[in-house]
Amino acid sequence: MNDYVDLHTHTIASGHAYSTIEAMIKAAEQKGIRLFGITEHAPKMPGTCSELYFNNLRVLERKHGEMYTLFGAELNIMDMEGHVDLPERTLRQMDLCVASMHGPCFHPGTIEENTKTYLNVMKNPYVNIIGHPDDSYYPVDYRALVEGAKEHHVLLEVNNGSLTPGGFRQNTKENSCKMLELCKEYKVPVIMDSDAHVDTAVGNHQYPLEVIQMVDFPEELVVNTNVELAKSFLNYFKSPEHL
Repeated sequence: MNDYVDLHTHTIASGHAYSTIEAMIKAAEQKGIRLFGITEHAPKMPGTCSELYFNNLRVLERKHGEMYTLFGAELNIMDMEGHVDLPERTLRQMDLCVASMHGPCFHPGTIEENTKTYLNVMKNPYVNIIGHPDDSYYPVDYRALVEGAKEHHVLLEVNNGSLTPGGFRQNTKENSCKMLELCKEYKVPVIMDSDAHVDTAVGNHQYPLEVIQMVDFPEELVVNTNVELAKSFLNYFKSPEHL
């Protein structure tokens, strides 16, 4: 399977990641990535950067040879209404946004409550990807999640960090397979992301690829194989000057 896209990564700015922007970009170029995303943890994650950091991302170059490098945020979902931890004035400036549930910011509810939360987040026009919706710590109704992704044109992520053996998230392989089967049924595209916190992990989609092959998931629904399809989900390419 061709793999040209990696949109969920972190640099030292996130506080618990270990490579610079320059090192991450170089690693992506060496892997043959054509559409690369750096999405630092948003401000409510302990140890990460402030809102000011995100407001100044405009100074960074987006084109590196044949590769686009986009800059945005991995937003923390804060409550069941779907609020996130950057204001709209900042979200408007983001090339892309991943929205995720993280322990320091969101306590798990029931299946119904967690599902409602994800569906509310998907209504946010600046959210492009739901990050690692694979953790049984946050149980979810996957059919409703997939239906919501289809309705709101949001990508569901198959996360390499989650699926790596020894990871802290629960039942991620089983949950990813369940989500993929439903995405296949509803013809909903997914994205494989590395969630790299160090340059050597950029573009590593080993474990997402394994579960995708396990369920015989259609290649044409994996946006990593089609840069133009991936672009259609992202804030940056919804702006007329970037078409």
